[in-house]
Amino acid sequence: MEHLKPLSDFFFAIENDFRISTTHIAIYAALLQYRVCKGFVNPIEVYRYDITPIAKIASAYTYHKCIRELSDYGYLKYEASSKKTQGSKIYFLE
Repeated sequence: MEHLKPLSDFFFAIENDFRISTTHIAIYAALLQYRVCKGFVNPIEVYRYDITPIAKIASAYTYHKCIRELSDYGYLKYEASSKKTQGSKIYFLE
């Protein structure tokens, strides 16, 4: 059940946040799933092509827009990587 707490906390936090769309929710849930598969580490190092199939989105633009907005809105911290051989870092705020 401890794996569900971050998702429950997220849903509680976004309950009245009109800026959050279903795409934001899908990406956040996909990031949580990816984090569980990586041993619940914080931060996780991710590549867009690992997250978009889990979130069921195809557009790179949509992914980057939503991940930046989630960071700007304070739901996570996103550090983009400038190297193709290194994934971006996602910090879950707890």
